[in-house]
Parts: sequence; structure tokens; C-alpha cells
Amino acid sequence: MASLPAKAKYPAIKALMRPDPHLKWLVLGLVLAQLLACWLVRGLAWRWLLFWAYAFGGCVNHALTLAIHDISHNTAFGTGHPAHNRWFAVFANLPLGVPYASSFKKYHVDHHRYLGGDGLDVDVPTRLEGWLFCTPARKLLWLALQPFFYSLRPLCVHPKAMTRMEVFNALAQLAANATIFTLWGPKPMVYLLASSLLGLGLHPISGHFVAEHYMFLKGHETYSYYGPLNWITFNVGYHMEHHDFPSIPGCNLPLVRKIAPEYYDHLPQHYSWVKVLWDFVSEDSLGPYARVKRVCKLAKDGL
Repeated sequence: MASLPAKAKYPAIKALMRPDPHLKWLVLGLVLAQLLACWLVRGLAWRWLLFWAYAFGGCVNHALTLAIHDISHNTAFGTGHPAHNRWFAVFANLPLGVPYASSFKKYHVDHHRYLGGDGLDVDVPTRLEGWLFCTPARKLLWLALQPFFYSLRPLCVHPKAMTRMEVFNALAQLAANATIFTLWGPKPMVYLLASSLLGLGLHPISGHFVAEHYMFLKGHETYSYYGPLNWITFNVGYHMEHHDFPSIPGCNLPLVRKIAPEYYDHLPQHYSWVKVLWDFVSEDSLGPYARVKRVCKLAKDGL
């Protein structure tokens, strides 16, 4: 990680640690787009509903989960307004159909603090996942079921007490779901849920789940991707840069690499998330086990 030497050498990087002024408007546009889609699909045949859920809704809902990721680092309204960021994440959550934002923030801080920490970083698959999903067909199934593993793994690996914000997130989501169902019937709700399940499952954008921290090359556990899919994913592909400077919003991460190229240009990187998925499924050396695990002490114990 290049955070300390890069920041010391290039003071301009510190100026990038500011809220993204466009993030709230982009999120508003995505939420309204899904609301309009709900109205449009209410009379569609089921096969076309599922097609648009994958082709359009999957992209939008996946983008919203990555907006929520950015918001979890207080990049919408700044670190001085943490409550505004939390409430706005709940708003961004509404088209997903299931409450997610508040729980994600609660666990994501551990992913940065204890990267690869056994029993602490819930981004790391369990031993059961590694043992079970070890053939190409099973790895393909594992990729398709990513939304379920990401949702359930924290409850098994590192359960935490429910917070009031999570209760609010759930109530707001139930109210939104009930309103959509009452106004337009079941098809819009199926569309939203399918958008989340399909868009976060076996989908080209979902290549970032594997690309970020799976060990494609021995000794390298974090990789960046600088391709065009960053345009619709809030630059989540700039992942080395993000872990070096998590308080910098996605819109400014390309500037980190531009300011300090010597820290990033020589590192291994991915050129295609679709190829990442193909290699993950087809190569024996890759699978849920291909992650660095380390023993970490909790921060209160002196980490």
C-alpha cells in the first residue's frame, strides 16, 4: 500500500479527500430510473421483465450498491455529516428491494481495518465455501449466488448486534416495497428483486467482486481495473487506490493514479472483469480459497 509515502510526496492527494458534489444527484437519477422502470414493467410479459431486470436493472442496482459503498465512506456529504450520509444510503437502498446499506457500513469498516483478517473481514469466503465450490460448475453456481453469500456470511463469520439504523433501514425498505406493490402490483417488485439478484450474481459488473482481492498472482492480494466499466460503477475498479485512500470518493480516484503513477502503474492489474470471471471458473488455482487470510487482533487489543 502506498498511502503514507504517496501522501507525503504529493500533498495534492490530500485535497482529493473531499465530498463528491455529484454523487447525490447521480444516486437520485438512478433511484428515479428504477422507479420509472417499475411503472414501465407492470404490464410486461415475465420473460421480458427478467430480460430487462438483467440487462438494465441489474446494472442500475449494482451501481447503487457501489454508490452505497462510496457513501459508507462519508463521500456524499463529508465526514462532518455522518448522519446525512447514513440516511442517504438508506434512500439509495430503496430500489434494491432488501435492506442492505446500514449493515454493509457496519461490516465494511472491518474490511478496511482488517483486510483478510480471519473471522473479521467478512469479504473473505468461509472454509466451507472453499471446500464446496471447487469445480468449474460449482464455482459458476457460487458466482451466481454471490448476493446470498454476501448477505449471510457476516451472520456466520462475525455476527454483530443489530443497530437502530439497521431497523430504520428495514422499515424504510418495507414501506417502499409496500407502496410499490400497492400502486403497481407484484411485477415491479419482482423486477427490483430480480435486478438485485441477477445484477449482483453472474453479471459482467460482478467481476469486480473477484477482481479486487482474489490472488491471481502469488503475493498480490489487491488489484485495480482501469477499464470502461468504471464509468458505471463509481470507479470501484481503482481498488488499490481506494484501499490506500478510502476517504477519497470514487470520482477522484483516477486523479490519485495520475498524480502518483509510480506507485500504481507497475502493479499487476486486470483488463477485463468478464475475463476475471472466466479465469476464476476455468482455472484450478482459483476459487473461494484463493484469498489471503491473516490473523488480526481487534483494534481495542492494540492493532
